[in-house]
Amino acid sequence: MSKSSSAPKAARRQDLALAALTWASAFGLMWRLDGVVELANLALLLVLAAAVAGWWLSVRASLLSSALAVLAFAWLFVPPRFSFTVEHHPHALLLFAMLSLCSITALLMGRSRRQTAQARLMGARAEQLRAFSDSLRDVHEPQSLAPLLHQELDALRPEPVQLLVLKNQLPPRNDAEAALWLGPEADADQATGLWLCLREGRAFGPGTGRHQDLKAWYLPLRGRHASYGAALLHLPAGGQAEEPGLRAHAQSLCDQMGLALERQATEQTARLARDEASSQATRNALLAAISHDYRTPLACIMGAASSLLEQEARLDARQRQRLAATILDETEALRRMTDNSLQLARLDAPGVTLSLDWESAEELIGGALRRSRQRRASLGEREGEPEAAPPRLRARVEPGLPLLRCDAVLLSQLLDNLVDNALKYGAGSPVEILARSLPWPDPGPQQGEPHIVLSVRDRGPGVSRAWQERIFKAFQRGAEAQSGRPDGSERRGAGVGLAACRAIALAHGGAMRYRARAHGGASFECWLPLQAAPSQAQEALLP
Repeated sequence: MSKSSSAPKAARRQDLALAALTWASAFGLMWRLDGVVELANLALLLVLAAAVAGWWLSVRASLLSSALAVLAFAWLFVPPRFSFTVEHHPHALLLFAMLSLCSITALLMGRSRRQTAQARLMGARAEQLRAFSDSLRDVHEPQSLAPLLHQELDALRPEPVQLLVLKNQLPPRNDAEAALWLGPEADADQATGLWLCLREGRAFGPGTGRHQDLKAWYLPLRGRHASYGAALLHLPAGGQAEEPGLRAHAQSLCDQMGLALERQATEQTARLARDEASSQATRNALLAAISHDYRTPLACIMGAASSLLEQEARLDARQRQRLAATILDETEALRRMTDNSLQLARLDAPGVTLSLDWESAEELIGGALRRSRQRRASLGEREGEPEAAPPRLRARVEPGLPLLRCDAVLLSQLLDNLVDNALKYGAGSPVEILARSLPWPDPGPQQGEPHIVLSVRDRGPGVSRAWQERIFKAFQRGAEAQSGRPDGSERRGAGVGLAACRAIALAHGGAMRYRARAHGGASFECWLPLQAAPSQAQEALLP
């Protein structure tokens, strides 16, 4: 015998024992009070016992026990005693009233018990729905709660429940691989019924108005606009539910799962739409930046090239050299803007891979210094003032810095961008490249972990507080960049240099930050996490 069947039988035996104890106590009390109180008062004790015993007995058992109690009362207490003969009409009326009151009490107590049991059942079902709804609300992937739904439905019926839940979109044809199956393996007819219930979004079976001859319920997992699965609940041999409202409750559980699955599908569609809109906005901004910021260097290149082509005979060697230098400088500016835009687009794409290797911070900074000085020297020669054009550029590297696991090309581009910005907007102040080791300052899992910080610092006007975060976004240029130079000429730039620097830092697992210096100036800092460098033996084993 199973635990589920033994528990109700034990409860019924306990109820019968309590009812028998009530009747025995009542007759014992009546026997003690016999001759002390009148017969009508003894009858009241019997009616009271019938009301109390009716709380534990079914209606049929309560009616039968009440009738037997009235007969026993007539045998024991109604004169002539120990006989069912009733000599006086008042005694017969008393017995009839007792039997009527006991019967009415049994019916009322039975109805009260049914209502109480129904209220408890409805409360338990409401609590089940609430708990299941809370579980669906707190989870990001409702498919993960399909086993919980199967468990809840399985608890409603003694027969096993089969459940079908779509993994993604509804396939054009029935495909077992497109759905998650829970419960016993469904045969061909059951699988066909589940797919039909899913596609039509309507319930089948007794009481549904469709396929009434079935011995099971097919319930869809309905959303507002579509269904996302189906459940199969088997019925007893009679084909009728044992409890009222069972199908409606099971359908409510299925509908909650269907609504959660529909919400997930809607959120996924909205997320894809947002990503597409963001990509489109990025493309539009990139096209706008190209059309605006590329126009000036292209015009300079075209003008210089036209002058060399059309006026070569009237130009001396110095003038031709300056025009060629202009073409070279503007081409370099175009190349850098193009590289930044392409790197920004590439690093923002999912699944990007970097060409990582162990690099020295001294070599990276030395390369940035060499390239910057060459560019500034070329600019000074073109403007004819080599001694005054470039601000003083220097570097400082903390001794004993470990090697960096990084993409050297990307970090070189990051340093070139930061140095170029410092030379542009530093108001002629000295520019310093600094490399040092610092612990991560912010609270969190990385707090206190060692990082190498590559900083480019100047003593210029800095960046206003309103722009300190916005300047790292694509196609955003600070107020200082938009104001132009003191001579009225416009500062070139598409607003992608710092955004590319931030993307490069994030791709290396680091961060890009701006810090205002204490006595004026700006410090742009790239924080890169340190990794343990391989030993010489490990390096020998590397391919």
